[in-house]
Amino acid sequence: PTEQRNEYGEHLGTVGAEFGTTTGRKRRCGWLDIPLLQYSNLLNAYSSMNITKLDVLDDMDEIQIGTAYTLNGQRLSAGAMPSTMDDLAQIEVEYETLPGWNTSIAQCKTYQELPTNAKKYIETIERLTEIPVSWIGVGPDRHDMINKLQQS
Repeated sequence: PTEQRNEYGEHLGTVGAEFGTTTGRKRRCGWLDIPLLQYSNLLNAYSSMNITKLDVLDDMDEIQIGTAYTLNGQRLSAGAMPSTMDDLAQIEVEYETLPGWNTSIAQCKTYQELPTNAKKYIETIERLTEIPVSWIGVGPDRHDMINKLQQS
């Protein structure tokens, strides 16, 4: 439900190189979907999670996070998902808007080096999901990862 069929989705797909490797087809992109993560956590009991491609958000003035679903005027409880595709199509998403950091994080090697607003974004995800973030991707290379738990 948090897919963005607008300039934000285009930006995320283009900057994040979100294209199918075989077909070259554009992938559907959108804001982080916390209710979906909460549901996935109910099924899988995550002990931690990784945030990849954080650098894709580097030049955004504002970043939204989908925090809750509303169906027919009723807010769904954390982790609850609609039971039918018809209900899913009617979901309205509540968003929390955070300020962007408007600077490259590509050279950051530790969590402490991240801009304050990038850390606030990560901490908001942890608060909303109740899952700690272990690794944070800050660039396209496999070595462009910050081990957050090791440095906390």
